[in-house]
This record gives sequence, structure tokens and C-alpha cells, in this order.
Amino acid sequence: MAVDKKYEADVAAILSHRYDQGGTLWDTPDHRLQKGAPFSTLDCVSYLLELGMDPEEPILKEAADLILSAWQEDGRIRLYPKGSIYPCHTACAAQVLCHLGYANDERLQTTFRYFLDTQYSDGGWRCRKFSFGHGPETEYSNPHPTLLALDAFRFSDYLNREPALDRAVEFLLEHWTIKKPIGPCHYGIGTLFMQVEYPFRNYNLFEYVYILSFYDRARKDPRFLEAFYELEARTVNGQIVVERVVPKLAKLTFCKKGEPSELGTKRFLEIKDHWRKMPCTN
Repeated sequence: MAVDKKYEADVAAILSHRYDQGGTLWDTPDHRLQKGAPFSTLDCVSYLLELGMDPEEPILKEAADLILSAWQEDGRIRLYPKGSIYPCHTACAAQVLCHLGYANDERLQTTFRYFLDTQYSDGGWRCRKFSFGHGPETEYSNPHPTLLALDAFRFSDYLNREPALDRAVEFLLEHWTIKKPIGPCHYGIGTLFMQVEYPFRNYNLFEYVYILSFYDRARKDPRFLEAFYELEARTVNGQIVVERVVPKLAKLTFCKKGEPSELGTKRFLEIKDHWRKMPCTN
């Protein structure tokens, strides 16, 4: 898929930030790959792919090499040169690498095994970083990193074949019922979650429904159906209208707040296509 001419200015705007932090690929000189949001290395690679840039383009191949250089022998991926490596770091990087076409790479296969070996008791993945203290809610996994891990796994042979992933899906569907902030980082389902955010960056209704729609376990569940209908009710004439976007991205054509997004609508139509293949049941 090539970038449509109408989005060439968006691509140019994203590329214009590649040296902002002193590195050459939206990174810092010491290769911090998640610093500088919303124009970090991982962010910008995701935007360019969403805009239709071919993963074989030289800049994306260079970015893939940079991300893979942070891969560790145990499957984790280090996004910062020092400090702990949390599951959320590995999930974010693995997700981007899978979108770049590396799901079958031997290193990513090790990363998938790392996730399967470190799944928390409730089915999700949990970062042991307690910025909000140690309340009872922190005994849950972190919903967004769990969702991102599932997004990576959907590119793998584990999709709809691995019971551990069904447990992760169940954890996220249960959060739809719980609603309250859970996990060490307090991910909740409230007013902000219900606003359609695009491109996918934060834990929100659109990303939640989109990623879960790849999983048979989710599509069979009435909680998924309820979330889907909530999303569908926010469309206008069948199109996704962006309700929330990071201010620094507000001038980009493909994600203007308050306007229909052609590329966002494409993702919504994918959800409907997945649903048609295996209808939800009440």
C-alpha cells in the first residue's frame, strides 16, 4: 500500500520531527525509543504505517533495525538505556515490530514466549511499578499493555489457538464490567475512554474494540457486543469521527478532531468485517 497524495503532507510533517531529540529516527542520542510523545520513534513509525507507508521503505527498515537493536535475549525489549524493562515497554515495541512485518522473526517468537511465560494470574500482564501506591486495585494487570500484547499476538500463529490469549481477552472483557481504574497505572473505563481517539495511542473504546475484534473469544461475548454498539453509536453516517486527538497531532489531515477520518473508518469497517465472519451471540 502506498501513501495517498492527500496524506503526503502528513507524512512530511511526521518526518520533520525525526531529529527533534538529537537522534536520527525520532529517538535521543542514547536511543530512548518512547521519549518525546507524540513524536517518539514508536509513535511515528505507527503513524507512517497507518498512513500507508510500505514497511520496506528505507526509513521504516532503519527504524525496525533500531527497535530490534533494543531486543534482549530473554525476549524483552529495552526502550530506555537504563532502568527496569517493564512489560508495557516490550508490548509497545513488539506491537510496532509486528505491524512492520516481523511477527515471524525468531526474536519476536522469543518475545511471544516471554509473554506467555510471564502472564499474570488474572490473565493480563502487570508492570511492577506502583506510581499510585499499593491499593487493592493494583493487584490487577494493566489493561492497556495487555491490549497491546494482544495486538502483537494477532499477527502470530497463536491467534485463536492459544488458551492463554483467551484468558487475556477475558481479563479485558471483565474490565468492561468493572469499569473502575485497575492495575498499577490505574487504567479505567470512563468518560475519556468512551471518546473515540485516533490514531491509536491510548486506552480507549475504538482501540479496545478494534484489537479485540480479531479474537474469537471476544466476538462470542455480549460484553464485546455492547462495546461495539457503543462505538457504532458514535459514528456519523457510518464514518468514524475523531472525538479526541493529541493536540500536537491536531493539524494532521488523517485525524482532525470533530471530522470524519477515512483511515479511522477503514479500521471500523475491519471490525464489522471480523464480526460478520463470526457473529456475536447474546
